[in-house]
Amino acid sequence: MIYPMKMIFGWEDDGGIGDLLVQHIIDGKKSATCGFKVEYTKQELEDLKEVKGNIVTVENYRGEPKCNIRIVDVFETTFGNPDIRLIKGEGYGENIEEFQKDHRHAWAQTIKNKQLNNDTVLIVELFELVEVID
Repeated sequence: MIYPMKMIFGWEDDGGIGDLLVQHIIDGKKSATCGFKVEYTKQELEDLKEVKGNIVTVENYRGEPKCNIRIVDVFETTFGNPDIRLIKGEGYGENIEEFQKDHRHAWAQTIKNKQLNNDTVLIVELFELVEVID
């Protein structure tokens, strides 16, 4: 089943990172994602309060549905002192430094002129896999 709420991973010319992240969700290695709070509108931040418990269809950047996940929690944390649930959910165990290094590299292509520092606020979505879409 395809759900109206979507979560998209990757972007054109991302070197396959989006497809890899989706595969990590399917393989049970990834149960969290995050983004910059400054990139959300006020309405989007309000809407996030309502997503907990909802089922969301995960798509790659090409719009191909791959799996469905249930959002189990949404919260804020900072890049410099990230909540350990984010680190574990992103597949880093408790290795905060590795999470930060990899995300600095990955986000360098997308953050453009935004400043990434220890005080950068992240919006975190924790989720669980519901089903893989064939």
